Amino acid sequence: MLDYSQDLDESQDFAARSMARMKQLGIPTSARNFAVWYTYFSGSNPDLKRMIDVLHGNHQPFTDVRCLELYDRFFGFGREGAALQDAGSKIGTAVSRVLELVNQAGGDANRYGASLAGLSGDLKASRAAGQVRSIIQRIVSETDRMQEQAQRLEKQLLESSQEITLLRQDLEVSRRDAMTDSLTGIANRKYFETKLRELAKQAMEDGSPISLLLADIDHFKRFNDSYGHQRGDKVLKLVARGLTDNIKGRDLAARYGGEEFAILLPRTNLVNAGTVAEHIRKSVANKRIVKKSTGETLGNITLSIGVAQYRPGEVLSQLVRRADEALYTAKCQGRDRVIPEDRIETVLAAVG
Repeated sequence: MLDYSQDLDESQDFAARSMARMKQLGIPTSARNFAVWYTYFSGSNPDLKRMIDVLHGNHQPFTDVRCLELYDRFFGFGREGAALQDAGSKIGTAVSRVLELVNQAGGDANRYGASLAGLSGDLKASRAAGQVRSIIQRIVSETDRMQEQAQRLEKQLLESSQEITLLRQDLEVSRRDAMTDSLTGIANRKYFETKLRELAKQAMEDGSPISLLLADIDHFKRFNDSYGHQRGDKVLKLVARGLTDNIKGRDLAARYGGEEFAILLPRTNLVNAGTVAEHIRKSVANKRIVKKSTGETLGNITLSIGVAQYRPGEVLSQLVRRADEALYTAKCQGRDRVIPEDRIETVLAAVG
C-alpha cells in the first residue's frame, strides 16, 4: 500500500489528530469542537491546552457540552468567534477530503496488488506465447493506470495541503482577533477576564501574588467633544502603547471598556504594582497630543489609576471592585494620580 500520509504537513497532522480525538470521544465533529481540539493539538493557545490537560488529569469526561464550555470560554468572542468557527469548519472539511484521498490511495493500491497477483498466477499457468504477451500487456496497462492514479492523487494531496495551510493561518488570525481589541491592538475585556481566572487559579495553587491596575483617561469625553472621535481614537491607541511599553513578561494590558484600561501583574504585590502604575502614569503624562497639520499642541494625556491585590479565595469581582474604588478615589482627589487600595481610607480621612 502506498503511504501518502507522509506528504501531509504539520497542519494536516493537527487536524487529523483532532478528527480522531472527536471520534474517540464520541462527540460531534462540528466546527466548534474542531476549533477546540485543533487549537489543543497545535499548542497555539497554552491556556486552553493547560485547561484540557488538567481536566484529563482529573479524569473529567469530554462531552459535547464540555467542548461547548471550552469553546465559549476561549473563543466566545462575538463576530471574531464566528470567524473562528468558520475557519475551523473549512479546515474540518479540507481534512475530511484529504483523509478520503488517503483512503482512496489505499484502496487503489490494494486493487492493483490483487490484480497483479491474479495476472501473475495466469502468467505461471500460461504456455502459449500469445497468452504470455497478452498477460504482460495487461500488467503494463494496470501499472500505467496505477501510475496515473498516483500522480493525480499526489496533485490533489498537494492542493489540499496548501489549502489547509492557508486555512490554518486564517484560524490563527481569527483566534488572535478574538483576543484583541480591534482599535488599540491590545487584549480585549473577554481575554482579560479569561486570563484573570487563570492567574487566580495559579495563585490559589502556589500562593503567588497578583495585582490589578484599573486606569482611566482623565477628561476623555471633553477631549472627544472638543477634537472629534478620530483624535479620541488616537489617544486610546497612544495610551495602549504607553501601557505595553511599561509592562513585561507575563503582564497583560487590556482595554476594559471605553477609555478604561486594565493591567494584570502576576507575581507582583501591591507595593510593586503601585510602582509600575506610577511609571505608567508618568510615561503617558509626558506625551503631548499634536495636530500634525498645524503643529498645534492639543494638550497632555493624564491617567488616574487604582491598584488592588488579589486575596486568595475571594470572588474575582471583589478584586475588580476594590481596584475600581481606588480608581474612583484617584479621580475624586484631582485625577492624574495613583491610589493603591490600602491608601483609600487614609486619603479620604485626610480630606474629611
